[in-house]
Amino acid sequence: MKLTDKAKVTPTNSNELQKRSIYDIAINAINGTPISLKKFKGKKILFVNVASECGFTKQYEDLQTLSDTYKDKLVVIGSPCNQFGKQEPGAASQIQEFCSLNFGVTFLLTEKIAVKGAKQHPLYEWLTHKSLNGKKSSSVKWNFQKYLVDDTGQFIDYYFSITKPLSSKIIKQL
Repeated sequence: MKLTDKAKVTPTNSNELQKRSIYDIAINAINGTPISLKKFKGKKILFVNVASECGFTKQYEDLQTLSDTYKDKLVVIGSPCNQFGKQEPGAASQIQEFCSLNFGVTFLLTEKIAVKGAKQHPLYEWLTHKSLNGKKSSSVKWNFQKYLVDDTGQFIDYYFSITKPLSSKIIKQL
């Protein structure tokens, strides 16, 4: 069941869905291994929907710098997505190789997911729905939109693609 599927939510489990922690959401790494978001408690997490053939693809470099610079208090997680201009057409191995060879990416990449629409991944349901994250609703407009969660799993804010990873808007939150 989708997190936002209100038609199927009974009064008894409605509160359970709304109280769901980001740490309870299941997602896999790009190699298929399950990621436990719980292991990142105590650090802020920056989630970014990424794509290899986008005008913003050069942001991988700054995302890696952000990850390296703030590694003691921040985890960067990139989620490949092919929903915007079909700019992430590759298979997992191609995406991983592209990111590593061209931008030296060592931060965590997830499996390719949908960040909007009927097949939206539960992670992005939580990130984009106030009823789930407790703070703000949004829609993912394009590749490289960023979502920041604090060190206790609380939603902080989101930033459109034009906001560079090393922007003071993001850095001041760290």
